[in-house]
Amino acid sequence: MFGSVSTPDLSSITDEDKNHVYDPSEDTFLLLDTLEHDSQLIVSKKPTLILEIGCGSGIVSVFSAKVLDAHSPAFIMCTDINKHAANVAQRVSQTNGQSLEIVVTDLVMGFGDQISNKVDLLIFNPPYVVTPSNEVGTKDLSAAWAGGVDGREVTNRLLPKISDILAEGGLFYLVAIKENKIEDIKQILNKQGLTMTVVLTRRSGPELLSTLRFEKIESRVADLPL
Repeated sequence: MFGSVSTPDLSSITDEDKNHVYDPSEDTFLLLDTLEHDSQLIVSKKPTLILEIGCGSGIVSVFSAKVLDAHSPAFIMCTDINKHAANVAQRVSQTNGQSLEIVVTDLVMGFGDQISNKVDLLIFNPPYVVTPSNEVGTKDLSAAWAGGVDGREVTNRLLPKISDILAEGGLFYLVAIKENKIEDIKQILNKQGLTMTVVLTRRSGPELLSTLRFEKIESRVADLPL
């Protein structure tokens, strides 16, 4: 791990913003701690394209830029289905002197070949709370936490795309709780050629939060005899 990375300045977030956009909480800060913990690994990948899905306030994407700093300047994109979140993330990035490309969309809808096998660092703090299915998929604040059955309904829509999004050797960070059936997630992504490591685990009230790191195994051409 490199030197300590300062938490982004969130002074531009107003009380009114918090009525519409997820206020950074324990899961957010666990993810920041994870990126700082893995900073040496992340920098070693020399990422050129970073994508955060469901960026909310933008704090994680801004923190990612701080982790990389001058080590490996990267183009950072982030998405959110909530237009208020996009506006807040833009303000937070400007307050912290960072540049983010923010797109209002559902997960990665509309990107197509723009990100196919090109993302070096993919980050997703999904709506993971177990809720009734009819609470999933709104475009307001509840979209930040309502995860439906097993807290996985949104995550399950993204999982089949991970290998196609990541560049070789790319990293995918995912926040999950025990109820999300982490071993099942591991098996799904193992079949796509990704390996999983549980980076950090922390209890927040009744929730046992974990950050999962998946790495897309680089393909190597075997040496053939001359």
